[in-house]
Parts: sequence; structure tokens; C-alpha cells
Amino acid sequence: MKLDKVIAVRANKTVYRDDDYSIKVFDELYSKSDILNEALNQARVEETGILMPKLVEVTHIDGKWAIINEFIEGKTLSQIMDEEPARFEELMEKFVDIQLNVHTHRSPLLTQWKDKMHRKISASHASIDPTTRYDLHMRLDSLPTHNKVCHGDFNPSNIIISDKDGEPYVIDWAHATQGNASADAARTYLLFRLAEDAKAAELYLDLFCKKSDTAKQYVQRWLPIVAASQSVKGRTEEQEFLMKWVSVVDYQ
Repeated sequence: MKLDKVIAVRANKTVYRDDDYSIKVFDELYSKSDILNEALNQARVEETGILMPKLVEVTHIDGKWAIINEFIEGKTLSQIMDEEPARFEELMEKFVDIQLNVHTHRSPLLTQWKDKMHRKISASHASIDPTTRYDLHMRLDSLPTHNKVCHGDFNPSNIIISDKDGEPYVIDWAHATQGNASADAARTYLLFRLAEDAKAAELYLDLFCKKSDTAKQYVQRWLPIVAASQSVKGRTEEQEFLMKWVSVVDYQ
């Protein structure tokens, strides 16, 4: 595999293209279990029939772990939104439709979303006091348990619109779980807000709730939990914003 054409650079990983393949190379900070878990998530979701690049291989390249996937020629939905602002609302509708389609699938061997969130809440001791963590655990237990495929990092940059057939391919399944669709929506809403795009966040939430016939207040009940989960990443610039959300008992 040749690593001379960079197509994306993200925190602690770089994605390259080599002919018909994309090669995601991880820094040494990633453990073997992290890499294998991401590949396993992708393999399990691929079996559901969701449109996504096919997993080809997990390997070592120059002493670093790498995941090799089928390369999909096209642009991300985020790029198209930036290039065609007049179509923003139309493209956001498409974005929500893609997510709702993901939620129609099931993958019984994926990690339970609630189990992952309980671990994240417990791991947030550096930023969240024990009383608040207890309240978050209790809130999480009280919310409904579902088994829908949840992407966990669903944002327009993780959707490639194929040049070949115009179909949307969903990428980056490292955080995939099975759980409640509204929890996944709360996570997406949070990602828009963290990107300081409140307009997109509110449009997204309005469309998701309308198309899924879900009360907005129900999606908002998950926000303190997904904010607590995000706080574990330890990004200093996000902490003040996240803590405001974590401390809210109920959204109105």
C-alpha cells in the first residue's frame, strides 16, 4: 500500500488513498483493542446492508495499525453543503433521511448504547462531581432501551455522496452501538452545537423530530448524557459549554 496521497487528517489518524482503497492509519496512541473494535463494529454494521465502504483488511503499516476500506469516489455531504448554500435545507433533509434509514436496521452484537454511556459517565470524574454523575446514571436508567443501529458520530462529514451512483455511503463506524434513535439524534445535535453552528443544529432537530414523529423534549432529555460522554475527551475548549448542559436537570 502506498501512503503518498492524503485525503483526510483527523486527531491522531490520517487517511490515505491508494487506487481503489482508503487506508486509515492510526497513531501509536491507539491501542490494539481500539483498532480491532472499530473494525468489528464496521463488519457488523456492514452485514445489515447499510450503504458503506466495505472493510478490506486490518493490518500494520510502518509499525502503526491501519484499517483498509473500499474507496468511494465522491464528496462528503459537508463539502456539498459548503459549496451549495442555497440547497442547505434540502441537503439537511437528505441528511436526516439517511440517519433515519440507519435507525431502521438492527445489529444484535453491537455494544448496547446504554452500557457505553454508563462507562462514559463513570469515567467523567475529572470534570463531573459524584452527585451529578449519580443523577446522570439514574436518568440514563430511566430512559427507554431500544436496539436500533446508532452511528454515534453522525455528521455531514461522515457521509460520502458517490460520484458513480449518487448514493450516500456512511463512513467512520468507530462509535457504533445499538440503542435509542433519539439518543443518536441528541449526539448529532451536540456535534452541530460544538461546531458553533446553532442554526444548523436547530434545523436538524426540527427535521428529525418532524420526520420521526418524535417530541423535541424527548430528544432533549438525552442531551445531559451525551454531553457527559463528550466531556471524557478532555477538550479544554469544550468543557465550559458541556458542563452547562450536563448540569441541566430537564430541558423545556
